[in-house]
Amino acid sequence: MTPITGPCDLNHRGAHESQLSKSIAHFPAQTGPATRPQKDPLFKDIEHLVRLAAVMAIALVAFLFLRGAVVPRSFGQYGHYRGAAIAEAAARPIAHAGHDVCEACHTDVVEQKKQGKHVVVPCEACHGAQARHADDPASVKPEKLDTAVLCARCHEANSAKPKAFPQVATADHSGGIACDTCHQPHRPKIDTQPEPKPATEARK
Repeated sequence: MTPITGPCDLNHRGAHESQLSKSIAHFPAQTGPATRPQKDPLFKDIEHLVRLAAVMAIALVAFLFLRGAVVPRSFGQYGHYRGAAIAEAAARPIAHAGHDVCEACHTDVVEQKKQGKHVVVPCEACHGAQARHADDPASVKPEKLDTAVLCARCHEANSAKPKAFPQVATADHSGGIACDTCHQPHRPKIDTQPEPKPATEARK
């Protein structure tokens, strides 16, 4: 019996032969792929999940390794910064004297500032760090400031600044002339009768 003549043989043979042939013909069908145990559909793609888990594990290990190599050991010791940065900053030489130290000597300037809006501006905001000058006033003299440049840092007109904040277009306002030609920097509002500069400024 062949696959081609099988149906005919099963129908035209005797009862005994027909029954035996039918059993033989049906035997491959009963033991074929259909009778093999089927995998649970829930785990049919388990290989993909294993690969994904392996990739994620490798990525996590690589991230932890790189973080350990790049992030300083003291990071997060006291907060979201390097704990060692505190000691490093403390080891640097002191550069600023502080406005209290400045005002202790320059009392005349303090009186000038009280009469204007610059009273809230610390001395070293304009004059720069002056710790060395405070330690040795006779030898270390502050540099003469270029007010045409310095004042423009705050007072150059800019639409982002509050409208009530004093500001000018310096090119039109002064034409490059130093601001202290007309304004007293510690009390910049111009009076009808100009007053003499403080004694500490006159000595410069």
